[in-house]
Amino acid sequence: MITTEAELAEVVRSANGPLRIQGGGTRAALGAATEGAPLSTVGLSEISIYEPEALTLVTKAGTPLAEVEQALSDAGQMLFFEPPDYRKLLGSKGTPTIGSVAACNLSGPRRVAQGAARDAMLGVRFVDGRGDVISNGGRVMKNVTGYDLVKLMAGSYGTLGVLTEVSFKTLPKPEDTATLVLHRLNDEAGVRALIGAMGSPNDVTGAAYDAQKQEAYIRIEGFKVSIKYRSAALKTLFSKSEQSFLSAKASSTLWKQIRDVAPLAKQKGDVWRISTKPTDAPDLVATLHRSMNIQALYDWSGGLIWLLTPEGADIREKLKSFDGHATLIRGKRDGRPVFHPQSAIVEKMSQGLREKFDPKGLFNPGIMG
Repeated sequence: MITTEAELAEVVRSANGPLRIQGGGTRAALGAATEGAPLSTVGLSEISIYEPEALTLVTKAGTPLAEVEQALSDAGQMLFFEPPDYRKLLGSKGTPTIGSVAACNLSGPRRVAQGAARDAMLGVRFVDGRGDVISNGGRVMKNVTGYDLVKLMAGSYGTLGVLTEVSFKTLPKPEDTATLVLHRLNDEAGVRALIGAMGSPNDVTGAAYDAQKQEAYIRIEGFKVSIKYRSAALKTLFSKSEQSFLSAKASSTLWKQIRDVAPLAKQKGDVWRISTKPTDAPDLVATLHRSMNIQALYDWSGGLIWLLTPEGADIREKLKSFDGHATLIRGKRDGRPVFHPQSAIVEKMSQGLREKFDPKGLFNPGIMG
């Protein structure tokens, strides 16, 4: 087991074939590389620096996510981007690591209000395809000068380098939370309500809609006195809709289920993740619904759609050109790329970055194709 950054760098320098980068092994189906020798970061496990008063955390990439979240919780803080746990959705095991969260830019419901994982990342250390250690806070190689290393590594799925350490901005945990539930709404009305809530002055931190239950969920967080005031304001805003409120405990359970896509996890079929404009979401789902049996869970006020479809269905073909992108999260590839095909210009830029950071093509070959 590799336990130091220097050991990892030596392995990369001496590699003469493809490497399959692994964290805790929990996301094997999510854009997994299918070839190469496994290279695990789980031995790089330690919270290096945690300064609650400075809202700053520095941790090795292989540190279990649960360990990071527990340390933050003990100090009354959190990772504000609400990292999801897809083990039930993907039918996988293992232990989620903070490095995989960063590499995949995994972000939950609160992203709609406070930002994604990449927005919380303050710095990174990683080993590039030459076996050099790169850091945005220390030595920066000449060939990467001018690049925003954090933004490049977040969401790169290990194709540009192997993360060894990540620093995050943290935030205090809210004192209280409540969720307004709007009942008996169709997709169009549900998403319209989410958009209206996000556009209101009520500091909404979660906006989701379950098409099967025909329920819209609107979350607010903060001090108890503020929750009381904003709950009344939201109740008035949606006075024409049948509504109810969830307690803090019930809210926590609900948003964990939405975060982890639990409503679709145990059902048979492929699972797709669609990013699009919230205003386009209901029509997009309706288009697919006319040709196949699907279930939909909307998050990010409709900007993120989780779809359960029949096995083997290619929704990209049915949608043709649409303003967004669709990622195959669960299901056999059977010639279907996991990630949405890139335009020629974006593909050329991506290839240029891969050649710059991984000139020998070692890391996760085929993961983006």
